[in-house]
Amino acid sequence: MSPAIITLLVLAVVSLFFVTEVIPLAVAAMGGAIALGVLGVIPMNMVFSGLSNSTVVLFAGMFVIGASMFHTGLAQKMGEYVVRKVGTSENGLMFGTMFIAAAISSVSSNTGTTAALMPVILGICVVAKIPASRQMMPLAFGAGLGGMITLVGTPPNIIAAGALKAAGYEPFGFFEFAWIGIPLTVVGILYMMFIGKHLLPKVQLSTKIEIDEEAKQEATATSHDSKKQWITAITLVGVVIVMALDLKQFPLEIAAVIGAIICVLAKCLTEKEAYSGIDWVTIFLFAGMMPIATAMEKSGAGKLIADVVISVLGDQPSPMFVTAILFILSGGLTQFMSNTACTALLAPIGISIAKGIGASPQAVLMAIAIAASCAFATPVGTPPNTLVLGPGQYKFMDYVKAGTGLVFVCFIVSIIIIPMVWPFFPGK
Repeated sequence: MSPAIITLLVLAVVSLFFVTEVIPLAVAAMGGAIALGVLGVIPMNMVFSGLSNSTVVLFAGMFVIGASMFHTGLAQKMGEYVVRKVGTSENGLMFGTMFIAAAISSVSSNTGTTAALMPVILGICVVAKIPASRQMMPLAFGAGLGGMITLVGTPPNIIAAGALKAAGYEPFGFFEFAWIGIPLTVVGILYMMFIGKHLLPKVQLSTKIEIDEEAKQEATATSHDSKKQWITAITLVGVVIVMALDLKQFPLEIAAVIGAIICVLAKCLTEKEAYSGIDWVTIFLFAGMMPIATAMEKSGAGKLIADVVISVLGDQPSPMFVTAILFILSGGLTQFMSNTACTALLAPIGISIAKGIGASPQAVLMAIAIAASCAFATPVGTPPNTLVLGPGQYKFMDYVKAGTGLVFVCFIVSIIIIPMVWPFFPGK
């Protein structure tokens, strides 16, 4: 049996466990990685490599900063301020959350944006007495949508532009993605406010937050120490600024860990509280899926799926049909595969097909890149989704219910707008 087939079978089993949740999500993910190592699809030294992945380190650092915000009372103070300004309306908070997340992630990492805003939104939920499950997923979705607006918003955009340039075409400009990114963001926010919210669970505030509330009541001196609140606030702002500037000397994970260390050294929270503030389910779930995503790429499993779909297209498919199929393929693969790897895999295929039918490849490449960012239907499709899994107390099917509709809406809007902005046969 080929490595590609083995990888697909393992992914199918892991997906089944995700959907049924007969075993914990993190155990299913790590089990899948171990299975691929034992079966020889990936080297054994790669099985636990996800634990050293920079994104996992980023998660841990931001979880500690988030815990510091709760232990000092800063998150609650910020929450009270926002609630006074926008009220406790669920729709109002959802709009504010998604708008801010989209705006920031359009020029910075959507993972960093989610990580930075998550403790703030959790604080607002505590004050407004709104279950975190009603706002955490919209936060992640807003960050994902915002990443589509500019060239640097998310890696798939850069890869698509690079693929065009390598093939001898004019690459996409910095703000060119806004033609599709802004409409998708607007429609996405409206979808979540009026349809998606009815598909979100109503899980009461997480046990972790309640424990933090009790801890703060027992440590009144700490919770009312304005000096420690200021230290935490300045640390958070500094980390967010460094993330937005995208400095090579300070990658996202370095900024997050430095921020976490500052919070501990300044005694904003104890070392024990820092460790307990990390959501280990999120860490192991993401770490387990990293080797599986790598196996999808290296074993040829992703290409195998692509080849099968391409063979269905026939000899002379219409450009619109090609664009729609590649959007669906990219959108499907990205739910379990790195959006970066997904775009890198499909971009050259899209260019080849477009050349074959004499059409401009811009529309096809844009569809592939946008679809790769529509990883809304699973908690492992994109880091922001995984990051809010624990705080929102979500189950796998919660993402399927709320996210699938958003992917479908993005598909419809994209198929309408993309050919209008990037014609298949320009000049005709």
